Amino acid sequence: MSAPLVVAFSDLLNKPKDTLASMARSGAVLLRLRRRDAEDLVLTTASRREQEEVVVTAATRMTAVLLAHADQQGRDRLVQALIKAFPWARFLPADDRWLFLTELSDTLVAVGDLDNLAPVAQLIDEWKHTAEIHADPQLAAVLSQDADDYGNVPEPGLAT
Repeated sequence: MSAPLVVAFSDLLNKPKDTLASMARSGAVLLRLRRRDAEDLVLTTASRREQEEVVVTAATRMTAVLLAHADQQGRDRLVQALIKAFPWARFLPADDRWLFLTELSDTLVAVGDLDNLAPVAQLIDEWKHTAEIHADPQLAAVLSQDADDYGNVPEPGLAT
């Protein structure tokens, strides 16, 4: 996989033909547009985008089928694959690893028609934070204690 060609957004606006010719010469399939006051943008070809969608859909469907038909030995293998893909998952309790795997698969299937992978990224981020808590036994102990509920917490700066 070639690295993206990185150019200033203004280069694309001011010299579109030259910029796209540079992309073609470099063999890059992604064009990363740097912007001063905003998040960078990435452009790619329609065929590349379609290929990515086919790959994600295939991987999602295969994972869903494997999960649905896994016996205990299959589940153990899938959890081991999960730990290889997400090394931090080893800090999750055993039951949570399977739950993470099934939630990940279910979420991937659910976003398939939305063309928005943000829920998948959010889910992975949330499980990673859960693993961070379990990786620190003292923190896990504090957070698992029963405690009084002191009500809603005001937004920062609003407390008097």
